[in-house]
Amino acid sequence: MNRYRTVLKEARAEQIIERSRFIAYVKPVESKEEADAHIAAIRIANRDASHNVPAMVTGEKFQIQWASDDGEPQGTAGAPIVQMLVRENITNVAIVITRYFGGIKLGTGGLVRAYTSSAKLGLLAAGLCIVKDMSLLRFKIDYTYLNKIQNIAPNENFDIREIFYEDMVTLIIATDSENVRHIKSVLSNITAGGYLIISESQELIKIAER
Repeated sequence: MNRYRTVLKEARAEQIIERSRFIAYVKPVESKEEADAHIAAIRIANRDASHNVPAMVTGEKFQIQWASDDGEPQGTAGAPIVQMLVRENITNVAIVITRYFGGIKLGTGGLVRAYTSSAKLGLLAAGLCIVKDMSLLRFKIDYTYLNKIQNIAPNENFDIREIFYEDMVTLIIATDSENVRHIKSVLSNITAGGYLIISESQELIKIAER
């Protein structure tokens, strides 16, 4: 079951608009406290910047939404970023857009476009994903079956999360809960029953958008 949309990893992106330098710092977070720490760290690292505009959205239902214009005209910087995140159903993310002023004023509309486009560049660099409630299966197989299992993963709707090469191959795969019985049947057919389930659990998993 899909729970929410967020970013895969921490990332940085940069663009120049009318000689002003805009740097987006994006980080996945699980709480307001994590978001606050990210924002504080970026502000310290860029204390000489003209503006460090923060925005955050956290909670599966977007419970916490907060932003600041950090000295830019009201409503032209932080708020449009939060509005964009909510509109795109993106949560559990903290963004800071650092601006080094280049001497040319952008106007109200220009500022909104500059900050939101910078945030989008940062999101693109961080990678968007869906957080899903999925089943994790950990099992062992003989090495001779590994390539075939890797090849069928897309068609059988499971994602190989980790592979450990030991006396046998240990795989951790993620799949939808309703697909578990089918996956076990597929594994049994491929290995002629020669696979060993070590554990099975339910977890929230990030699946990259394709």
